[in-house]
Amino acid sequence: MTTRVRVRGIYATALTHVLLAGGHEVVQASPPIRRRFDAKFDDTDHDVTVETTDDRQGVGVVGAPDELERVTGELRVATDTLAWLSPTPTGAVFDARVVETLGGGAVCALGAGEGYLPYGATDQHVEEGDDLRVQVRADQPPWGRNRAELGTTLEAEAGLATLVAGRNGVTVDTRDDAAGRELAGMTDLLGVDVPDGWGIRWRHAATDADMETLRASLEAAVDRAAALESVRNEPVGEPGSRAEPAATSWVWFGRESRFALDDHRREVTTTMPGHHRTKAASEAASAGVDFAEALCVPEGEFPFGVVTRQFGPVEGDTVSIGHGKPDGRLITLGRGEVVEHGPDGTLAVRREMGGSGTYDALGVEQERGDVALTKFREGRWWYPTVYRSAEGDLKGTYVNVCTPVECFPDVVRYVDLHVDVVKHADGSVERVDDDELDAAVEAGEMSEELAAKARSVASSLENAL
Repeated sequence: MTTRVRVRGIYATALTHVLLAGGHEVVQASPPIRRRFDAKFDDTDHDVTVETTDDRQGVGVVGAPDELERVTGELRVATDTLAWLSPTPTGAVFDARVVETLGGGAVCALGAGEGYLPYGATDQHVEEGDDLRVQVRADQPPWGRNRAELGTTLEAEAGLATLVAGRNGVTVDTRDDAAGRELAGMTDLLGVDVPDGWGIRWRHAATDADMETLRASLEAAVDRAAALESVRNEPVGEPGSRAEPAATSWVWFGRESRFALDDHRREVTTTMPGHHRTKAASEAASAGVDFAEALCVPEGEFPFGVVTRQFGPVEGDTVSIGHGKPDGRLITLGRGEVVEHGPDGTLAVRREMGGSGTYDALGVEQERGDVALTKFREGRWWYPTVYRSAEGDLKGTYVNVCTPVECFPDVVRYVDLHVDVVKHADGSVERVDDDELDAAVEAGEMSEELAAKARSVASSLENAL
């Protein structure tokens, strides 16, 4: 029987090879997986998730019991692969008793082990001896020291869609505001009756899913919410399990397993000896392995994702925008936070504007609290900046034509080529500053060849927008 599996982490390539060979379907594949495999990867919803543990020693597997058992069996790649079924699976609901209060949360007896309830994950005042109903937000592997993390709000998770008790409306976990608003607006069109008292939360991956996939995921979430409804309204009893909509298993890979996974990965892409053994050591070691393997194929593309993981910038870093001019000057357009980092060479940089002057060519006043989201891609001859007010209202998009972008650890660099394309909030498109480009050529600041490239890029952008 085919199971749809979503795979993430340092073992993803090897385990994708294992699962495909076992007749399973891998869905929502990451960009590197799509590049490495000669296979079709759908963006449909998943039945089981396989995700590398924080310490890189193995993977956690979450799904319905039968499907989880099949997938876990596939992951036993060597004699020292070990697997355990968790007594506190993610999503399970327990009646709990507080046995100890700590600085940041409470330790709760669940009947089948213990869990940790952060004070920020409940609206209740929690004291030792209190009885309360909790749900496992994030289970933890048995070889670690951490307890399962708990919350007191019931959630019915079904892949792309989650229903949250006591909430209203639709939210989308994405930094792409436009895609999030579009998905929220489409939700009513799915024709799924959501029970009263439950709000909808979509995963980021839902923004790329088709209507049928969204409908199926939301229907599954509604079914799980219905199963939790009776539990939600019953009084709290003695510590013990009340509902387990899914199961969790933990798979630990020993040394032989890691080398067996190397063999599976080697069937797909360049893999150094001890690839997974080295990656399991640390984040720095993991990036070093990627770097070394990328250099083994010198005719390939520049390994942007590997280099930036090792040296920066990555998500959470701050970078400046080095706006060079054809006459040699460098203007810094301020600093912003990297809010998205893609292995394909993409960086999204968010800046809060100061609130003086106007936005060039857009003719719109700059106000305090405005947000500029700029998306750079290494090697591209242009980049867009979307300006929004503090309330999220679109003010316009400015597309800068420039020499190929380079994303260094603390600065994004290029040389501005004068001509640009803007898209106003009303949707109208305008090409600007051709005269400045012509003047730069006449002044000998750039060649006619470079100017012709700039004009060609601007024309393509003008037509695309």
